[in-house]
Amino acid sequence: MKVLLDECVDRKLAREFVGYDVKTVPQMGWGGVKNAQLLALAEAEFDNFITVDRNLSFQQNLPQFDIAVIVLQAPSNRLADLKPLVPKVLAVMATAAKGKATVITV
Repeated sequence: MKVLLDECVDRKLAREFVGYDVKTVPQMGWGGVKNAQLLALAEAEFDNFITVDRNLSFQQNLPQFDIAVIVLQAPSNRLADLKPLVPKVLAVMATAAKGKATVITV
């Protein structure tokens, strides 16, 4: 399973997804690309897109994209706040629906 971490997510979080092919937006050379274009690029290469952008599902027409979006809701986007969400993310990644946002909270 291929996972893309948004540029607003600490890149060190990728280490928590052992056994998954995880890349970050900057690693892909997509830094600064806006949401709709980013999702269009991502859907061609990834199964899941992980972000902390709570507004993404309201700003974009997610059903038009063939990628599952996982939104992390933590007190901040610091690694220490995001790491506790990883077990929940791992539990839903395989079944997260493409074209929809799955929200993971503390």
